[in-house]
Amino acid sequence: MKKFEFTGEVKNTWYGVTIKRIRALVKIDFGFKVVNPGDLGGWLEKEENLSHEGKAWVWGNAEVYGDAKVWGNAEVYGDAKVYGDAKVYGDAEVCGDAEVCGDAKVWGNAEFWGDAKVYGDAKVYGDAEVGGNAEVYGNAEVYGDAEVWGNAKVWGNAKVYGDAEVYGDAEVYGDAEVWGNAKVCGDAEVYGDAFIFRAEHLLVMGAMGSRNAFTSFFRNKKGEIKVKCGCFFGTADKFLAKVAETHGGNKHAIVYRAALAVAVAQLDTTPYEGNEH
Repeated sequence: MKKFEFTGEVKNTWYGVTIKRIRALVKIDFGFKVVNPGDLGGWLEKEENLSHEGKAWVWGNAEVYGDAKVWGNAEVYGDAKVYGDAKVYGDAEVCGDAEVCGDAKVWGNAEFWGDAKVYGDAKVYGDAEVGGNAEVYGNAEVYGDAEVWGNAKVWGNAKVYGDAEVYGDAEVYGDAEVWGNAKVCGDAEVYGDAFIFRAEHLLVMGAMGSRNAFTSFFRNKKGEIKVKCGCFFGTADKFLAKVAETHGGNKHAIVYRAALAVAVAQLDTTPYEGNEH
């Protein structure tokens, strides 16, 4: 049995796609909120965008179009947009001004809110939350009870999971993994083969140097300290060599060497011997 119909009301998206308002044909009970027969819903390009099975619903001003699909008990509401080949399912929620597009997937009990964006082949699932102006894209994965919010970005092949948090203006990318109780925040850049699961696996210092920027020191799975400073990414030894080449013995060189000494003292560099993640 169909649970919605089109009302005949249409409008065009920002991309010029014609979408149509839906109206409920059956009662859909979410517990704390109920869709009754005759209630207006959101906007679809075509019937296939929203499954007639399960409780899945598109509310208010939300838009689903392209080959995107919403099913299970998922909800899309607020001014949210789901399009491209994106999939939203399980008990997931996409709301606010959030956008889910490309081949992105949001499922489980995941929540996606604010002006957040997930696109490309990115995945958000489990009880994870992505919100604020955060972006998850590329082949990145956010799952478990992880949270990504603020202006944070997770991209490339990066993974954020467990109880980890990424927020502020932080970026996690490359093949980096952030998990456990780790928190990556502020102006941190966690990149490459970073492997962070505790607070003492990351140190961000700044502003410093000729650009008054922030430098991130973090460990990889082998326990090696890696440094991300502007365009530079590499080992501690290579960082020292680059500092000497660029700054000689000036003030900036002294500060960078001191910062690395603090990082060496602070960071836990015990090689990881647990299961592969």
